[in-house]
Amino acid sequence: MLFAVVWHFWIGFFLTIGSVLTVVALVAGYLKTVQGPRYPKKD
Repeated sequence: MLFAVVWHFWIGFFLTIGSVLTVVALVAGYLKTVQGPRYPKKD
């Protein structure tokens, strides 16, 4: 029974990390594609 508890802990840990990284990637992609052209780089 202890193995099941530890196993579920690690599944939850990796799912949480994956979800957070997915949200960060979506926000970064949005900012790059939508907000990026509004503020072009000054050369």
